[in-house]
Amino acid sequence: MADIRETSLVDPAPVLSGHGLRLRVWDPESEADVETWLRGRTEPEFRRWNTPLILEEGLADARESLTAHVRNAVDGTGLPFCVTDEATGAILGHVGIGTISRPLRTGRVGYWVLPEARGRGVATRALLLTVDWAFAELGMHRLELGHALGHDASCRIAERCGFTYEGTLRGAMWEADRHDAFRDCHLHARLATDPRPEA
Repeated sequence: MADIRETSLVDPAPVLSGHGLRLRVWDPESEADVETWLRGRTEPEFRRWNTPLILEEGLADARESLTAHVRNAVDGTGLPFCVTDEATGAILGHVGIGTISRPLRTGRVGYWVLPEARGRGVATRALLLTVDWAFAELGMHRLELGHALGHDASCRIAERCGFTYEGTLRGAMWEADRHDAFRDCHLHARLATDPRPEA
């Protein structure tokens, strides 16, 4: 089994391919990446279920937010993948591993898909690809996935990707578009020793 890395996760930056997708690290210097990041994270359905630390309202906010995510990759505490179509290169969404603890070999996964790419299994395929890589190459032991109570689509993705429901966490997420109120979330998790789900 691989040992979890002690240095940057982007030296060199990984590129993952499979299930018709290509995953690469987001680039905060790319105008297209910043614009897509802003569009994805200000989309109403995303904001209904997620409240980012930086509530992006414009390109400057988006660049700051994206730079912070990539900085986590440089520090070895997270890895934000831009999900693209393997054939066309079109950006479809995001999948990432955050809150990486090296001693415990744990991390927390999250994802979102642009409106035009929904209903095609993009989140499921991207998450499967990321999880396989995290266990095999990064040496992770446990990956957690949390979603707001009532977000049934995210719950189904978690289950399809082999993440077992472990309980409801009280007041563990911000309410939509607020940093002063909280809501409950479901906690799912998958271990490296769990059976791999069917692709």
